[in-house]
Amino acid sequence: MKMKTLGRTGLRVTENSFGALPIQRISEQDASSLLRYAYDKGVNFFDTARFYTDSEHKIGIALSDVRDKIIIATKSMGRTKDAALQDLEVSLREMQTDYVDIWQLHNIPELPDVSDPNSAYHALLEARASGKCRYIGITTHRLDVALAAVECGLYDTVQFPLCYMSSEADLELIDLCKQKNIGLIAMKAMSGGIISSPEAAYAFFTQFDNAVPIWGVQKQSELDDFLGYADRGVTLTPEMQAVIDQDREKYKDDFCRGCGYCEPCPQSVPLRDAARMIPMLNRAPWQEYTTDSWQQKMAQVKNCTDCGACEKRCPYQLPTRRLIRESYDYFIETCREKGVLIDKYL
Repeated sequence: MKMKTLGRTGLRVTENSFGALPIQRISEQDASSLLRYAYDKGVNFFDTARFYTDSEHKIGIALSDVRDKIIIATKSMGRTKDAALQDLEVSLREMQTDYVDIWQLHNIPELPDVSDPNSAYHALLEARASGKCRYIGITTHRLDVALAAVECGLYDTVQFPLCYMSSEADLELIDLCKQKNIGLIAMKAMSGGIISSPEAAYAFFTQFDNAVPIWGVQKQSELDDFLGYADRGVTLTPEMQAVIDQDREKYKDDFCRGCGYCEPCPQSVPLRDAARMIPMLNRAPWQEYTTDSWQQKMAQVKNCTDCGACEKRCPYQLPTRRLIRESYDYFIETCREKGVLIDKYL
C-alpha cells in the first residue's frame, strides 16, 4: 500500500487505515482475527476511542505484541484535565501499552480554553510531556471547530468527517491542513454505509496525499475490498465520478452522515436509523430493512412531539424532523409495494 504522512507528526501511515469503532459489535475472537489480518496485510494505523466500549481492549489483545510496528490513535470524551487523563490511563491499560502515538479530544463542540489549567487541552500537554502520547489532536463534526484547530496551530492532527459527499466548504479543510502541515484523519469515509460505491469512496481519497481515511470495518471481506483497490491501483475515473455525482445529486443538503449526535430522543425515536432509511432501502437489499424489528423501530417515528432537540444537536443543521417523517412515509410505501405485512406496528 501507498503511505501518507500525517502532517508535522511525520508519521507515515497506510493509505487504507483501520477505524476500530465497528469491532465493538463483533466477538473478541472475531475482532482479534480481523485486527491481526489487517496488520498482516500491511495496515499500520489503527484509530479507536475510549468511548468505543471494548474496542481498545480488543486492540490490546490482538496487537500488543507488535506495538512497536504500528501507530495507534485513541480519544477521550473527557472535558476536563482530570477526566481526560483518567480516560488515558484506562486506554493504555486496555491496549497493553505505555503510550499512544496520537491522543485526541473526542467530538468536541468547541476548542477547550487553553488559558484554563483544568481544561482538557492541558491534559493533552501533560500526556505529551510525560511520554504517554507522542502527538495531540482533536476530532469534531463541526467545520468551524476543525478550521479553528488547524489555524491555531496547537494541535498536530485534526479528525473530521470527509467523503465524496462532502461539501466544497468541508473539502477546503484538506487544502488548509496541507498548507499548515497538520495531519488530517478522515472519519465517516463511507458515511456509515450509505455511500453506494466503496471503490469510488477509495478512489476519491487518491486525489489527496494528506487525507488519511480510516475505514470502519467489521468483516474481512470489507477490508479485502479496500486492500484490493490499493493493489489494483484504482484511481478516480470518469465512471466513478459519475457515481459520485449521482449520489451528490440524490442527497444534496439532506445527507445524514450517521454520526448519531442527534440522539437520544426523549420519545425514543431511533433518529439516526430513521433519518437514513431512504438511502438504506435504496442501496441495500430491501428485505434487510423491512423486518419485524425494523418495523418496530420505524413505528417509533409516530412518537415525535416536534420538540426540536435533535435539530439543535445536529452538527450539520439538518432538518431531522422532516427527514424522519419522509423516511417513515417511504418505509410504509416500500413495505406495501413489496407486499410486506406492516399492520402489526405501523
